[in-house]
Amino acid sequence: MSTTPTRRLTVAQALVRFLSVQYTERDGVRHRLIAGTWGIFGHGNVAGLGQALLEAGEDAMPFHQGRNEQAMVHAAVGYARQLNRLSTQAVTTSIGPGATNLVTGAALATINRLPVLLLPGDYFATRSADPLLQQLEHPVEADLSVNDTLRPVSRYFDRVTRPEALIPSALNAVRVLTDPVETGAVTLALPQDVQAEAYDWPEEFFAERVWHVRRPAPDPYELTEAVQAIRAAQRPLIVAGGGIHHSQAEDALKALVDATGIPVASTQAGKGSLRYDHPADLGGIGHTGTAVSDDLARTADLIIGVGTRYTDFTTASNTLFQDPAVRFLNLNITAFDAHKLAARTLVCDARAGLTALTAALSDHRVNSAYEAEYRAGKDRWEQVVDTAFSADDNAVPTQTQVLGALDAVVGDDDVIINAAGSLPGDLHKLWRARSPRQYHLEYGFSCMGYEIPAGIGVQQAAPDTPVWSLVGDGTYLMMPTEIVTAVQEGLPVNLVLIQNHGYASIGGLSESVGGERFGTPYRFRAADGTFTGAPLPVDLAANAASLGMDVLRAKTVGELRAALATARESDRPTCVYVETDPAPTAPPAEAWWDVPVAETAVREAAVQARVTYDRQVADRRRHL
Repeated sequence: MSTTPTRRLTVAQALVRFLSVQYTERDGVRHRLIAGTWGIFGHGNVAGLGQALLEAGEDAMPFHQGRNEQAMVHAAVGYARQLNRLSTQAVTTSIGPGATNLVTGAALATINRLPVLLLPGDYFATRSADPLLQQLEHPVEADLSVNDTLRPVSRYFDRVTRPEALIPSALNAVRVLTDPVETGAVTLALPQDVQAEAYDWPEEFFAERVWHVRRPAPDPYELTEAVQAIRAAQRPLIVAGGGIHHSQAEDALKALVDATGIPVASTQAGKGSLRYDHPADLGGIGHTGTAVSDDLARTADLIIGVGTRYTDFTTASNTLFQDPAVRFLNLNITAFDAHKLAARTLVCDARAGLTALTAALSDHRVNSAYEAEYRAGKDRWEQVVDTAFSADDNAVPTQTQVLGALDAVVGDDDVIINAAGSLPGDLHKLWRARSPRQYHLEYGFSCMGYEIPAGIGVQQAAPDTPVWSLVGDGTYLMMPTEIVTAVQEGLPVNLVLIQNHGYASIGGLSESVGGERFGTPYRFRAADGTFTGAPLPVDLAANAASLGMDVLRAKTVGELRAALATARESDRPTCVYVETDPAPTAPPAEAWWDVPVAETAVREAAVQARVTYDRQVADRRRHL
């Protein structure tokens, strides 16, 4: 007879208890892995996880009440990113639409390599009630549920159909969440009858576990090859990706750059890897990059990618790196990303790899003429930023002038959050990032509606930090619901709400590809049936106020500056609402982006757009 001590709990109670004692550790610093659980309850989880969370109490597992399941995932992702993937939150939902609402958030988490634990309810494992409310019946796959939509967007998925199956499933879930190579959304689908079923759990299951987040060192052979490639390059360029932030490798990058003089251009996820005023920081790269970054990228003979996935915005749809002899060296903890663009690889942790490169290149520096060239280009671009940001106090602000007003107000550690619309391009080109986590752009999935809930997650992770969620009217209308959560929790998130009467970014793209801005303005229908009438009489500021936010309206640049300063000092969730001058003041794109244009058309706009497209696509190449 076994003498192993046991504890009788329901599956839900056991899972909450298990999660409450999981920790990560890196560089000797320990973090709680699951710092809290977001939830909306229904018949699929109220008597299981709902009861378990109530019984556990706030000390064991803090609970956060959400208004939209997708938004709860966004909040957890914002939290995880702010804490460098070392801590995250869980999200529980009922079955049916509550579960399927998780899919977009899960895709965002996995694409961005950010950990989040999803705990949707599921149908009866015993089939004692079949079909039940919200059940999807499939004629030939009886074990299928709507939760299976989460499989392709999860890095680990399991359906726990027996109590004892929770033990290996929970351990595997945490393994993936804490693995910097594998991490992303993790889904444990929990049948509602199993959640409430009791079992005698071994006490060892509830022992405190500390999961070491490793920093794998570079392979000696790969390191030697990498050093040789850098020494041989005349015009090397570092492309800094989000992996630098996840690894907390910003100081290591600066040490390498200070020693070698190699310039740095940043992806959306990597911006802020160097402070903006470092002489080697050239700003964003690619379709929304700066002129100096993209000019250097076209003539670089070695691209050193650090922690980047090389999305099409970064590579300008494979038209940016034009030197016939250009080669790639990719430092990445994930071999899948390191091998992109037929690169030499340095598969290791970003901090460990950069530190090793600095030591091996102690006597190496790029040519002084190259340094002078990129520094002059950086100075020219700073003048472009100054022009875009400058404005008369009495003027109606343009969007870039809104950013200029915000730039003048924020402190070094404020966090700026954005994800979609025309703002990501303006921010990537113009924002002057002053600290590693100031620039928080979700541009892996570019999900409208991310900004407000992510702001809540960031504010939870950094409670004494001013947080700014920047949204246009299109994004705001997607998901303003978590304003209620910010008010309820007393989180002083600042919302900068820009009214430009439609999908401005896609409107501009539509015009450039022959779509004539079809379906993008927020206007009444005209007599011809098109959306070209008067702007819709919506008052989004009044909406934000109705959800509990303090609202400051600004009509001029001067009023905007004052409102932003007031918001930053407030201890309540505050919305700064501004209607912008639609005149374009952002610098034009410095590199192409491939959005295919109709090959045959009768409307002249599309015909001409195809001519331009054919000319641009000719520059695309495969790097082999």
